[in-house]
Amino acid sequence: MRLYAKLVLELHIWLIILILTVCNAKAQELVDLNLVLAIDCSYSVDATEFDLQIHGTAAAFTNPVIINAITRGKYGKITVAVIQWSNARNQIVTVPWTIVSNQIDAYKLAVAIKSQTRKTAEGATSISSAINKAAKMLLTAPYRADRMAIDIAADGENNAGERVEQVRDNTISLGITINGLSILNEVGYLNYYFQNRVIGGKGAFVQIANSYSDFGEAIRKKLLREIFGNGIS
Repeated sequence: MRLYAKLVLELHIWLIILILTVCNAKAQELVDLNLVLAIDCSYSVDATEFDLQIHGTAAAFTNPVIINAITRGKYGKITVAVIQWSNARNQIVTVPWTIVSNQIDAYKLAVAIKSQTRKTAEGATSISSAINKAAKMLLTAPYRADRMAIDIAADGENNAGERVEQVRDNTISLGITINGLSILNEVGYLNYYFQNRVIGGKGAFVQIANSYSDFGEAIRKKLLREIFGNGIS
């Protein structure tokens, strides 16, 4: 009888845990995409190049085409967070998870992105650490999304932290897509490096910016593809 009572008690406990888990999942707001934007702040990025990244990203979210793409999704909303990164020890969230479902939301996000200052210490280029940080954020995001993506911009190869290929493989095994924005001002073949070693997951792609002055147009095109998923090339 004692064994039976113990089994019944354990069953009740697991049932309660299951109910709480389901209720918590149902309580989360549903969105089409959880997206982490990762901004390169390594040694190779000067103040002007940092400003071009944040101003270009902010401007993209005020573009009517981007806003329209967001509202046309299944749930008509996405969430976005921004991190700055450099070496293996420096990844800082500068814009926390922000929901975007209309023009007002998009403009508020643009202001938050544009007003951020450089927070990370300058250092080596640890793309692998930036991916790890972004993946942890996606797995603990307060919103449930049909898709999870990391949008990582860089102008150089991974030269610190874990092997980027291993981190990529671990990340995409969790259902997360890694997309790359290769800035070719210093490493002319960087897009091929990203293609072979960095990006991965469903619909993964590399967007090219020939220089930082092209960043704004490149991030706009990239965001459009990420918001639509596989529906646009």
